[in-house]
Amino acid sequence: MSAVSWWDKSTGLALVTILLWASLAALTSRITSVSPLVLVGLVLFFCGAGALPFWRQWRARPVTWLVTITALLLYHLLLFMSFRHAPVLEANLINYLWPLCIILFTPLLLPGHPLHPRHLLAGALGLAGSVLVMVDGKLQLQQAHLTGYLLALGAAIVWGAYSVLSRRLPPAPAVVTAAACLPAGLLALLLAWGLEGPLPLDQIPQADWLLIVGLALGPMGAAFVTWYLALRDGDPRRIGALAYLTPLLSTLLLVWLNGEQLTPRHLLAGALIMGGALLGLLVRAPKAGKAPSPLS
Repeated sequence: MSAVSWWDKSTGLALVTILLWASLAALTSRITSVSPLVLVGLVLFFCGAGALPFWRQWRARPVTWLVTITALLLYHLLLFMSFRHAPVLEANLINYLWPLCIILFTPLLLPGHPLHPRHLLAGALGLAGSVLVMVDGKLQLQQAHLTGYLLALGAAIVWGAYSVLSRRLPPAPAVVTAAACLPAGLLALLLAWGLEGPLPLDQIPQADWLLIVGLALGPMGAAFVTWYLALRDGDPRRIGALAYLTPLLSTLLLVWLNGEQLTPRHLLAGALIMGGALLGLLVRAPKAGKAPSPLS
């Protein structure tokens, strides 16, 4: 194997995940018949239901179930609640700090993965590009929206920490990640029922049901499995830098679907994000050594 390897299986799986996640905003923006919390519950429930045929492979330690269910539910709950307390554009911007969290958390949570200046530069380039993608120069952090900003920041921290800690969880089949969506979805629906009243399932049109199933199969279904596999075998620092492609591709998809025109700001953001991702990919992988001890 060459000293610097820019492509491996984990990189391919990460790219598949990023492509799936890039469609998340385009799909969810078309579902307006239910609240965000109900939407999260339904999608996670169908994600888990899709894993039912593989129930014989649901073999995992309790800590793996606990951490995965908690991360899936808490991340989506914080994110969608942040959309209620702050402008969606600004909350989503803060949420996309999670790739940077992966890069920065890796040396803290995974022994043998030191943080180099190149990682910091890759994260800074990706973050700068993400800002350009999602704002037009009018971003203002207002005191009235502080709660929403903190919720979005919490979501980014939760997903960044979970992505790194998944390397330290006891080994489990990848399908367990999808299976964990089932209890997470049920918990979200119970929470929605308690906070918002009876679930308005009869008010959901057929088109929205199709989109919900599509979300369950792709951006919030298969993507969880491919993300787990990518982080299980790959270098989280490189994958964290590569993950900055998500807001770029998401924006390009929305621009294409809405028939809008790309601006120089989008082109500059693309250059920054691609540069950060490429820089993260070209980082030399750590030498094989003692694996980090699993969580107990």
